This record gives sequence, C-alpha cells and structure tokens, in this order.
Amino acid sequence: MADKRDYYEVLGVDKGADDATIKKAYRKLAKQYHPDMNPGDEEAEHRFKEASEAYAVLSDPEKRRQYDQFGHAAFEGGAGGAGGFGGFDFSGDMGDIFGDIFGDIFGGGSRGRRTNNGPMQGASVRARVNITFEEAVFGCEKELSINLKENCQTCHGTGAKPGTSPTTCTKCGGKGQIVYTSQSLFGTVRNVTTCPDCQGTGKIVKDKCSECHGSGYVSKRKNIQVSIPAGIDNGQSIRIREKGEPGANGGPRGDLLVEVVVARHPIFQRQEYNIFSTAPISFAQAAIGGEVRINTVDGDVLYDVKPGTQTDTKVRLKGKGVPSLRNKAARGDHYVTLVVQVPEKLTEEQKDLLRKFDASCDNTLNSSNGAFTTSEKPKKKGFMDKIKESFED
Repeated sequence: MADKRDYYEVLGVDKGADDATIKKAYRKLAKQYHPDMNPGDEEAEHRFKEASEAYAVLSDPEKRRQYDQFGHAAFEGGAGGAGGFGGFDFSGDMGDIFGDIFGDIFGGGSRGRRTNNGPMQGASVRARVNITFEEAVFGCEKELSINLKENCQTCHGTGAKPGTSPTTCTKCGGKGQIVYTSQSLFGTVRNVTTCPDCQGTGKIVKDKCSECHGSGYVSKRKNIQVSIPAGIDNGQSIRIREKGEPGANGGPRGDLLVEVVVARHPIFQRQEYNIFSTAPISFAQAAIGGEVRINTVDGDVLYDVKPGTQTDTKVRLKGKGVPSLRNKAARGDHYVTLVVQVPEKLTEEQKDLLRKFDASCDNTLNSSNGAFTTSEKPKKKGFMDKIKESFED
C-alpha cells in the first residue's frame, strides 16, 4: 500500500476539486494512456489502471470521504494490491465514461446513442411571410396558413386502433432503452442504446389506427396570427412559442420560426436603421433655391433647397428612418441625394433665354479663350494643308 501514489496526485487535481474537474482530469488521462492507443506499452497500461482506480474512489462521495479520512487504508480489504481494481465498481458513471472514451477513439460510442425517455419538446417548424417595405418599417399583423401535426382524435394520440391499446415493449420493458454490459480487463462496461423495436417509446402498436396509420398524429391546416414588429429587416425570423410539432412523452410543442421576406422598394433603400433615396430638383431650384417635395415613409415633406445647390448634394432628414427593434421611439435617419435635372428638349425661346443668361454670366457659349461660337466651327485640315504647314515651319 505504501507504493501507491496519492489519488489526487494521480489525477493532477487539488483536494478541493469539484466533481466536474475530477471527471475532466480523468477523461484526459484515460484517453492519453488507454491501452488501445498504446499497444504493448506496459507503463501506459499501468498509468491507465492507476487513473481509473483514483477516479473510481474520488468520483464516489462516500468513498472519497473515507479516502480523505483514512487514505489508502480505507480500501485495503478490497483494493487488490497496487494498481488493482478488486473492490471497485466500474458500472454507472464509469461505464458511461468508458463509452465516451471508446467513442472518441473509434468514432462513435455511447454518447451519441443515449436517449431520454422523459418528456421531450417537439421539433420546430419553419415558415415564411412576405411583407412590404413600409410594413417592415412600421410593423403589421399577418395571418399564416400552415400544416401542423395534431393528436389524432380517433385514437387520441396512442396510434392504436380504437378498442385496442399499445402494449409494453418486451425487449426494453417499456424503458425505451437497452443496456448492454460487458466484462473487460478494466471492469464492467455499460452501454445504453435506443430500443430498436419501439424506437425509444417503450410501447408497441400491434393494431394501428386507420386514421393516423399508427403515428398518433394527423396533419391539419392551421391559421396562425403573426405580429411583425416595427423595424424588422429582411431575413430576420420571429419565434412563436409552442406552435411547432407536438412533443413526445407529454413534452411541450416545438416553436414556429417565421422568416420575414421584405419586398424591394422602388425609391427607398435600407441600411440598418437608415433609409437612402434620391430626389430630383430643377436647374432653377438648384440655382435660386426654394422648396422641394421629398418622399419619405411618413409621407411627403417639404425641404428648403439652398441657392447654388450642386447635383449629388446629400441632405439628412433626422428621425425619418426605421424604428429600432428594441426601442420604437428611437428611429434612424433618411438621407436624400439631390440630383439636378437637365432638360432634354428646349424650345427656341427657352434656348434664347439661356443664351442671354449665359451672356450675362461667363459667356461660355461665345467665349474667345479657346472656344468657338455657335456659328464658327473649325474646318478639318486635309493632307495638303498639313504639308504646307510643315514647309512654313
């Protein structure tokens, strides 16, 4: 007994370590020194046995209390000598840990096969709802029509033909799980799997209901009211509690997840909680200034254009954007790009007025500094003209 190392030292934990820390330390050592990972390595096998013995004691509250009080002497009658496992039970949690280790090593294991025969929540159902840009900004109410599973009224959800009842599965005894135990060099290993006969329900339906074909459920068309919150964006989802698939073993229904699809707007574009658009203004409005009508989600507003406004000037309409999902009173802004519109067709009278206006300004239409008048246009030089110019030079 004197050759044995302290169990806390073996696992590399403090004496005050909690159960989760002890379990984590053991799993790490068990994977590192497992004989299947170290074939033929006697030292690794010894370390594995040593760690397993330490965990068998420290994971059990009563055994750990005895060990803390009396040390290794508390188990002299059943320890079986240094490195042995004589009096220790490796079923229960130890079996689950071995199953996890084997699963990690060989790509499977009991972790993925464990089942819960208690109440389980039903699966979630997904749906979509289409709304307009304005409905996304201010919120709205929509009604969805979807197919949902409901308990069969003929068999009342049992799946059995009226007048009959499901019987207890003889393979698992109604537990829905089968426990396999096997003896190994390291003790008794326990693996838990879902019963293949009843698929974990614990019941066998021999005479199936003709309405639901033994499933216990029928599909029904349901109309569900969906409240779309103000400020929701394209692609976001709304969760409606317990409007999904029915639960198992008395568990609650799953949830309904409604994805919102927002239609494109011909004028407005959205970035987070801000709205962007363009607004046309005339040449006269840009030059002289004046009021211009701008479209917003709240309706038309009048904006006072400053004299000399250039095209692509951006203005900000504060608080005319999208409301925040968290605070409806807080809204983004609306940014408008002003674009000066140049008329494509002018009458002769309008052209004359523009020429007079230009003459009163920079006279760009009749400029002598490198420009030509409307009546004077440069003649295209021919080949002989170019030859003459070369001789003159």
